[in-house]
Amino acid sequence: MPVVDGFGDSIGKVRDVVVQEREGRRAPKCRGLVVELLARKRIFVPMIRVHAIDPGQVVIAGAVDTRRFIQRPSETLVIEDLFDRIIAGPNGQQVSIMDVSMRQVRNRDWELAEVAVVESQAAGRFRIGRRRLHSYTVNWSEVGAAITGAEDRDTSHLVAAMSDMKPADVARELYDMEPERRMEVAQALDDDQLADALEELPEDEQVELLSQLDTERAADVLEEMDPDDAADLIRELPTDLAEDLLQRMDAEEARDVRSLLVYAESTAGAMMTPEPVILGVDDTVADALARVRHEELTPALASMVFVCRSPLDTPSGRYLGAVHIQRLLREPPSVSVAGMVDAKLEPITPDTSLAEVSRYFAIYNLVVAPVVDDQQRLVGAVTVDDVLDHMLPTDWREDQMEAETNG
Repeated sequence: MPVVDGFGDSIGKVRDVVVQEREGRRAPKCRGLVVELLARKRIFVPMIRVHAIDPGQVVIAGAVDTRRFIQRPSETLVIEDLFDRIIAGPNGQQVSIMDVSMRQVRNRDWELAEVAVVESQAAGRFRIGRRRLHSYTVNWSEVGAAITGAEDRDTSHLVAAMSDMKPADVARELYDMEPERRMEVAQALDDDQLADALEELPEDEQVELLSQLDTERAADVLEEMDPDDAADLIRELPTDLAEDLLQRMDAEEARDVRSLLVYAESTAGAMMTPEPVILGVDDTVADALARVRHEELTPALASMVFVCRSPLDTPSGRYLGAVHIQRLLREPPSVSVAGMVDAKLEPITPDTSLAEVSRYFAIYNLVVAPVVDDQQRLVGAVTVDDVLDHMLPTDWREDQMEAETNG
């Protein structure tokens, strides 16, 4: 099927679907599409970028990574790996997979649903006569065990089990593994899942694991981390390795990380994220609610929007003020957010100390705070979880891991 962007411009064609096994009898999760560009280069498009699957085309939205697709050990390609595979059918007879369907179970969350099979030629070669081979469709649950059990997938099964874990639980699993086993599993995890888990590991474990990854892969993982967490990790790496990773990262992602590295540690500038929710003076309540509804936003960042003059990327144009989500929920969708800013909420500056930031949160009862420079531009936002992370002892994650192990 052809793939087009939001403007209807052709990008390429779907060549395969990437799936990942899950524990138990659950159907594999569809992670994304292998798309062949017009130049015959094949890339990976995650399902979160798939806006619609129409009868004649697939529509994608947002930025797409155009690096060449490389299959990971935990991934299965539907056409390449499943089609024509001979398995035991529901009644024990040999069948060959000829097609697979997928279904949407939640917003942009897809899984395999049914399998179309045909009686295997090998199973029917001793039959008398020329009876036509029978084809039929079954639910994945009826043949899934026969498909996934066809080979030893010890690491794949573990990675599949981790796909439904919270990042802290994945980090817990990695922490308890022997170094060789940890590296094997880390290699099989997706970049975004490994990035989320890294953020939950003790600092020295983060450095060790990232340093052992291939440099290109390490840069990919850093891109998936929150910029403030990536900056904290970069600070702990040897200077040469840190610069090499920054050079290999996507230019925009690297720029966000570099912008945080200029600030002294334990200041608002070093703790903040450069990606808060920013709206323009002409945006409405409906626009604001659509932005904070984004699934990748943390609850803290979604609790407040910031109104600025253009440009709306950090560092923004002149900062005008903030609007609490509770206020947005009480107003009609057509009302302008510019007339709703909290005039009593003073922003903090990038050089505000950790102690001052913590008092700020206590005084205003907030979970996120705007950070504005001396030119009155919004440069980022500090969330309460970032403050807590810096207030706790540096080895608190390791102490927690050890306590759980001994318990």
